[in-house]
Amino acid sequence: MTIRIMARLTARAGSETALATILRELCGPSRQEGGCLGYEVFHNQDDAREFVTVEQWTDQAAADAHLATPHVAEAVRLASALLAQPPLIHRFRQLA
Repeated sequence: MTIRIMARLTARAGSETALATILRELCGPSRQEGGCLGYEVFHNQDDAREFVTVEQWTDQAAADAHLATPHVAEAVRLASALLAQPPLIHRFRQLA
């Protein structure tokens, strides 16, 4: 059963461009991972500090494996100082 993960990230004021770069660079390697069905990043046009990632994985094991990759670890390391608050992460299963 596929799983979707949506994460909301809020940049510190003045860190929007740097965070956007990190998130953009995370897309390519993530999309190449086994079990990745989709990986997108969105930038809120009404609040320049807000970003949302939307991921789709074949199953929870693939999503968990993604979190253990070096490119995710590096993105987390780089982004942590740029965030105004911890990311809000939600996991979803399709009902219909």
